[in-house]
Amino acid sequence: MSDHVEAPVAPLPAFELPYYVVVFSSTRTEGDLGYAEANERMDELVKDMPGYLGHESARTPGGLGITVSYFRDLDAIERWRSFAEHRAVQKQGRADWYTGYTVHVAKVERSHGFERA
Repeated sequence: MSDHVEAPVAPLPAFELPYYVVVFSSTRTEGDLGYAEANERMDELVKDMPGYLGHESARTPGGLGITVSYFRDLDAIERWRSFAEHRAVQKQGRADWYTGYTVHVAKVERSHGFERA
């Protein structure tokens, strides 16, 4: 029996417009190699970045991972992209954790949601 508890699954709400998304799609190498710890650390750090709104992640059984991060503006994205500890983890990702990835940045001009009562 596992003591792993699944967090509730729900999409993030629509944010005040406009805002930006960074879509990080990746495929991983075999093994953890410190990935889980680094990922947890990045999750902690980004929450304190001005302009960060939140993120959602999913990984398919076949290994495709997608993380969508939400930011207020391009300056917020640049602050996170160039943050020294994040840069170091990006470098390690290329060396150890990813077989490939793409990053897409887009401005969100329309957003809405639905939640069953």
